[in-house]
Amino acid sequence: MTRDLLSRKAAQFTESVIREMTRLANLHGAVNLAQGMPDFPAPQEIKEIACRAIMSDVNQYAITWGAPRFRNAIAEKTGRHLGLDIDPEREITVTCGSTEAMIASLLAVIDPGDEVIVFEPFYENYGPDAILSGRSRGT
Repeated sequence: MTRDLLSRKAAQFTESVIREMTRLANLHGAVNLAQGMPDFPAPQEIKEIACRAIMSDVNQYAITWGAPRFRNAIAEKTGRHLGLDIDPEREITVTCGSTEAMIASLLAVIDPGDEVIVFEPFYENYGPDAILSGRSRGT
């Protein structure tokens, strides 16, 4: 797709380091240390638990901020280990990973035009996530 067909936001993005390293590893027949591609089977216990969940019709997405039972467990563990009293209904959000957590956090606190300062070294998604969050140009 040509740059003139992209939004101004999307036109600022570059190829991700992971994607570039994967492409280069494939091109040169190298071992790809940039992306997790297991060459071993999942543990049997995990397969059995997944099968039991499927057979029990546990097939619905959790609510957006995470399953209540899981959030309660996080709050309880945090309380035990750090002595913090955390409300699992208002103060815990479960995400699919750090990338989702980061964009959700930035979208929650950055207003269009805000300056975002990122110190190096940094995770490659900080730049695109700051752009999507509406940060001011040149940061």
